[in-house]
Amino acid sequence: ITQSDHTTKTFFIMSRLMMVSLLVPDYDEGIAFFTKVMDFELVQDMPQGSKRFVVVKPKGGETSIVLAVPSTDEQKSRLGSQMGGRVGFFLHTNDFEGDRKRMLDAGVKFHEEPRHEPYGIVAVWEDPWGNTWDLLQPASA
Repeated sequence: ITQSDHTTKTFFIMSRLMMVSLLVPDYDEGIAFFTKVMDFELVQDMPQGSKRFVVVKPKGGETSIVLAVPSTDEQKSRLGSQMGGRVGFFLHTNDFEGDRKRMLDAGVKFHEEPRHEPYGIVAVWEDPWGNTWDLLQPASA
C-alpha cells in the first residue's frame, strides 16, 4: 500500500480462521470419530516427539480442527467442556435431515429436536467427549 509520503508498507490482512483446537483423550480415538462417524477428512497426522500434529476437516470445508491430547492437569480438566457448557462449534450443512439421520444412526447424541429459526434449521449435538456443537443448515442453503 502506497502512503502519501511515497513509502511502501506491507499490511497483512487476516481474512480466514484456518484452524481451531479440540481436546481429545487420544489421537486415534479423535481421528476415528471425525473420519468414520462425521465423515471428515484426515488432513495431516505427523509425529512430533511424544505428540502428534493431527488435523481433520469437513470434506470441502476450509476451517480445520487440530486434535490435541491434553498434557497438563488443567488441560485434562477442560476435556469435554472447552466452552464452559456453551455451544462452541458450528457445523454447517446443506442436507440437515440427511446428516442428522446419519449421525443418529452412528450413535451421536442430540440434545434437542431440530428447531426452525430465522437463520436456518439447527439442533445441538454432543461429541463423544461432551463438547456441544450446532448442526446448522443456514436459511439460504
